[in-house]
Amino acid sequence: MPPAALSGVTVVDAATLFAGPLAATILGDYGADVIKIEHPAKGDPSRGHGPSRDGVPLWWTMLGRNKQTVTLDLGRAEGAELAKRLLADADVLIENFRPGTLERWGLSPEVLHEVNPRLIVARVTAFGQHGPYAHRPGFGTLAEAMSGFAAITGAPDGPPTLPPFGLADGISALTCAQAVMTALYHRDARGGTGQVVDLAIVEPMLTVLGMQAMAYDQLGLVQQRTGNRSVNNSPRNTYRTRDDRWVAVSTSAQAIAERVMRLVGHPEVIAEPWFATGAGRAAHADELDAHVGAWIAQRDLVEVAQAFDEAQAAVAPIYDITDVFADPQFAALDSITTVDDPVLGPLRMPNVLYRMSQTPGRIGWTGRPRGADNDTVYRDRLGLTPDELAALRDTGVI
Repeated sequence: MPPAALSGVTVVDAATLFAGPLAATILGDYGADVIKIEHPAKGDPSRGHGPSRDGVPLWWTMLGRNKQTVTLDLGRAEGAELAKRLLADADVLIENFRPGTLERWGLSPEVLHEVNPRLIVARVTAFGQHGPYAHRPGFGTLAEAMSGFAAITGAPDGPPTLPPFGLADGISALTCAQAVMTALYHRDARGGTGQVVDLAIVEPMLTVLGMQAMAYDQLGLVQQRTGNRSVNNSPRNTYRTRDDRWVAVSTSAQAIAERVMRLVGHPEVIAEPWFATGAGRAAHADELDAHVGAWIAQRDLVEVAQAFDEAQAAVAPIYDITDVFADPQFAALDSITTVDDPVLGPLRMPNVLYRMSQTPGRIGWTGRPRGADNDTVYRDRLGLTPDELAALRDTGVI
């Protein structure tokens, strides 16, 4: 197997729930040597999130993959000193403590850069390192609420709707991993130094929401909830088939919209002046949805999918996870791959994010027990003796 893309890059993951740790997971998937720091008594909170099987927490099993796990109480002076030694030759620290916490422990970026000028310190918080909300506790849910996402999600006559999973955390994890790679490129390819990455979880949400800020700034427009419809085009919705399945239809491209309307037997609407633009079609969503919905309701899912495919129009079935497992495209991509876990045995989990032809990512192992790599890391990397390790255990530092 060729060397991994990030082979030789050491990442210390001192973050929890969920953006920072997932960013470290992504980096580990592509070869970074990730050392996960957990509190000696509490462990990582993801070990208590979600379901477990045979005592193995499934969230941690994925989030902790490809990571060495050590225990360390950063809040104690001995722990902070040990962290400095660990970070002295590391490349990246990812943390998500409230602003001022690292400083209180004597581990500020300024101190760490004295120890290691090449260190990239990625700080992931709800609201960033400064401003009136910086010291508030916060999670992805707050970002989903305050970014404007929840306000535009849901039915027009229903309440604002939050996602049933960590959307903001996931987007921020991707952003954090990209920010770390940008900082590494600046350092290694441009002859730069280490630096601090200040990532507020709320801000990537503002970006993925698209033109909302510009539409308000330039036109005074405030986007409203439209359910599964789009304000930019139509038909775009979910529709029920005769055999009680659901499909999603998208017509972002004008040519696709025309193909859909010909397919469902209403080519006459294509000649309407309003049909020529996405905004015009969105203004007539009731009419277009009625045509598309009636046609789909008279057919089973298989027939609908085949007809749309032959017409080169965009449709997709609404899947739950059982459908994902059974779908041949996901199987061809190995999107849900099999990994061996020492307790659970063969385990299915999402694969690495993308395929690289020369330096592919891989899942080497699943999340390990808390402190499983204490001896390896502290003895082999820092040169601690067995007596020193025993003393640190006895005093609760590790």
